[in-house]
Amino acid sequence: PFAAQKGSLEHGAHIAVGTPGRIQDHLTRGTLILTGVNTLVLDEADRMLDMGFLDVITEIIAETPKARQTLLFSATYPDLITKMCRTILQEPVTVSVEAEHHDTVIEQTFYQVKNQQRKNALLGLFEHYQPETALVFCHTKIQCDEVARYLQEHQIEALAIHGDLEQRERDQVLVRFTNHSCPVLVATDLAARGLDIKSLQAVINFELPHDPEIYVHRIGRTGRAGETGIALSLFTEQEHLRVKAIETFQNKPSRCDTGESLQPNPGFTLQAPMVTIQLDSGRKNKIRPSDLLGALTGDAGLSGSQIGKIDIFDISSYVAVERSALSQVLKYFTNGKVKGRSVRARKII
Repeated sequence: PFAAQKGSLEHGAHIAVGTPGRIQDHLTRGTLILTGVNTLVLDEADRMLDMGFLDVITEIIAETPKARQTLLFSATYPDLITKMCRTILQEPVTVSVEAEHHDTVIEQTFYQVKNQQRKNALLGLFEHYQPETALVFCHTKIQCDEVARYLQEHQIEALAIHGDLEQRERDQVLVRFTNHSCPVLVATDLAARGLDIKSLQAVINFELPHDPEIYVHRIGRTGRAGETGIALSLFTEQEHLRVKAIETFQNKPSRCDTGESLQPNPGFTLQAPMVTIQLDSGRKNKIRPSDLLGALTGDAGLSGSQIGKIDIFDISSYVAVERSALSQVLKYFTNGKVKGRSVRARKII
């Protein structure tokens, strides 16, 4: 909230982090002064420009001293970024980071479908490949919610992540996806930035991006650390030029198929092997993963193999347990204690 931010800034700050819109708001109200800035960082620069923040960013930069260090980070490097660099950077040094994977370990397949068949074809992809973990990319927040809801209605566990989620909601979504209690995450490009997802089996493009560099960035989330991965893309006849652009960018032909092979079985389901339990105690209660593991394998009677990832936050904790052990865990926490303290537990849905 603005009032809380204003209060924090009144005490001074070494580092201020914010969206362009919120920083501009503070500048307008006089609650943030940038005349003493010595380092300016523009993170996710390409996405901010895609969202139309160029004018706002320019106004913010004008409030900073000319004698400063400027760092600009961008996953892609479109022409607009190049033009912006000429304006705000002086004698810049470019640092490029090589991708962590080689596209040879990623099996890429493109499926041509009619637009009205896109969601049904997506179901077919899940039935055919049955990935344990999959990241589905959509263009908009609304589309993310629609696709996640459609998958849920067809017995495929899925969660959406985008910029409209509150931090608490975002944390819970990521906890469930990374601890294998939800197999499918539906995301926008912006929301997926910065996600550290290990052993991601599949990346699915519900729609192809306009920029082939964004496509390569998307699929690079699978096939990491020596593992293989699959990249599956749906496209319509009108989007065929996007496939050609990707072929040119990667300098290799694409493997294309028709969506006719993606006819889902009405009885197919995709369910995670684990479920997530939220506990109302965390770091501030001096709870550690070993405390929860000890309680569950001791008094609760679970075996170590029935317990998955444990995440500790300030005032809450999350534990992944085998689906078959859910009722046993919830029953234990109705009276059971952790470090001598009663703890309330509930299943995260």
